[in-house]
Amino acid sequence: MTESRIRPAFRPRAIIFDWDNTLVDTWPVIHECMNATLTHYGHPPWTMEETMTRVRKSLRNSFPSLFGDQWEEAGQYFYAYFAEIHLEKLKPLPGAGQMLDDLKQAGIYLGVVSNKMGDYLRTEAAHLGWDSHFSRIVGAFDAKNDKPATDPVHLALDGSGMGPGPRVWFAGDADIDLECARNAGCVPVLVRKNDPEPGEFDNYPPALHFRECLALSKRVESM
Repeated sequence: MTESRIRPAFRPRAIIFDWDNTLVDTWPVIHECMNATLTHYGHPPWTMEETMTRVRKSLRNSFPSLFGDQWEEAGQYFYAYFAEIHLEKLKPLPGAGQMLDDLKQAGIYLGVVSNKMGDYLRTEAAHLGWDSHFSRIVGAFDAKNDKPATDPVHLALDGSGMGPGPRVWFAGDADIDLECARNAGCVPVLVRKNDPEPGEFDNYPPALHFRECLALSKRVESM
């Protein structure tokens, strides 16, 4: 674990998680579906590195620039392909399930904010048996705007008696997650094996960086 110069002063009362590649390994699925869509609409396929770099925003915020007037049709094609393979290839990241168990038992309010379509997101959580861990699972189109807007964060905390603030962590693997956390006034937490690239998070630095899921729950336990 590494920490930035900005350190959370309080034990979190709530943690909101990104989903893809924070709790589950979905890069192979996203890459396959993205390339199937690109080639179907006459675009060259991406390398895995390009997919991992370029897939950040929700479909409604990214597909118009890729597919122009056909973006909604391309989105339907993407999700039709996705629906056929995503559960079969869904793979939890190491320690994610145990981390969620530990945090839930510790009384931490848990939610999800993802730019994956909400229905698919909730289906995946149920498939893994994780849906009972989360009080709110918020996906793309569930709120008025998607990440990095703050609308889904407020929706994820709805009914909790809490608003965004220093007692709420937002944990994710990408710059858009840290941006969303900063926008909402939550503690931005990076969860991924790799160290940040030079300059990667200059605009939205993480307050904490955990290289594995269990390191996060152990940190909370120690606070």
